[in-house]
Amino acid sequence: MGSVPDPAPIGGSPSGRLRVIIAGGGVAALETGLALADLAPDLTDTTVIAPNTEFVYRPMVVREPFAYSSAQRYELARIVSDAGAKLLEGELGWIDPLARTIHTKAGAALEYDALVLALGATVTKRYPHALTIDDRDLGETMHGLIQDVEGGYIHKLAFVAPGRMAWPLPLYELALMTAGRAYDMQIELEITIVTPEDSPLAIFGSAASEAVVELLAAAKVQTISSAYAEVPSSREVVISPGDRHLSVDRVIALPELYGPVVRGIPLGEHGFIKVDPHCRVPDVDHIYAAGDATDFPIKQGGIGSQQADVVAQAIAAMAGASVTPERFNPVIHGMLLTHEEPRYLTAHITGGHGFSSEITDTPTWSPGRKIAAKYLAPYLEERDRQRVSGASAGA
Repeated sequence: MGSVPDPAPIGGSPSGRLRVIIAGGGVAALETGLALADLAPDLTDTTVIAPNTEFVYRPMVVREPFAYSSAQRYELARIVSDAGAKLLEGELGWIDPLARTIHTKAGAALEYDALVLALGATVTKRYPHALTIDDRDLGETMHGLIQDVEGGYIHKLAFVAPGRMAWPLPLYELALMTAGRAYDMQIELEITIVTPEDSPLAIFGSAASEAVVELLAAAKVQTISSAYAEVPSSREVVISPGDRHLSVDRVIALPELYGPVVRGIPLGEHGFIKVDPHCRVPDVDHIYAAGDATDFPIKQGGIGSQQADVVAQAIAAMAGASVTPERFNPVIHGMLLTHEEPRYLTAHITGGHGFSSEITDTPTWSPGRKIAAKYLAPYLEERDRQRVSGASAGA
């Protein structure tokens, strides 16, 4: 794992610009494209390959089951175009690193000078008898459960995180919002969170975690930490160590994540893509990765955007821009949605745990979106302002 950027190749595009291919249509992919548009707009020729036509702001999907407005959707082609890039609808099939060529599943072949893999992770249901949190269809999954809570048909719920956990924040958000809804409806509801974490949201460090413990206690949500769960039926949770059994009316669980299937490059444990401190894929030239597809253990949009910025700096320097590439030094920002006002958590990450952590009533980053992204967040903020302004003008 070196710290020196790849040597500059000769740009192969007709204009002599560096040919950059970004595979993916999520946060990390779009952040990379927007960053390159800022750092090396005249030195790069960027193509984004993605199967989706919309970018959905997924972190806000957790509110949909509680009758909030739907998460915002943005036309992917518009974002890519605003970044000065081209959009190609399709999916990555395999990579030929020696020929610096990617092959799509439809059979197209494209040459690159720099390749960015921002493919996301594969969501897998860990517990067949539980409702699995998946932000692609969360509203549909949770809507019926919330109706049953409101109708008084459910009195005990368990929210469960598997041993190999995805991003934990939605588990706590759903538990807090469900508890708040039951309180408003004057319904007796017991909620228990079962998590392998040392303490609730321990990844944010002790200060933030202690504040979250207080929030949970105020909402009368019980937490069982350092615990590993099995769900043998839709009404039972078995917890170890201790072989403790919980009898509940329904179980809601986080999924497990696996890496994407990518032929042609070395992969790490569970299929995730190995990266070095500059987010380069080792043992192959001019290939980078960012976001949930990488082997970095924290899977979160803000972390993916920071990786994307590191990637864009390295590619911009490769293209000849006056940019000094930085190493990936993660800082985690999280907006915790609750039944009342959100809380904002910040921590510097080291060794998988937070330090210098804090929790505040207002965001410590700007703009204060749920995903803290240097380029994508202000871009979406401006798009939202234009949308509101346009709607007001047409009223």
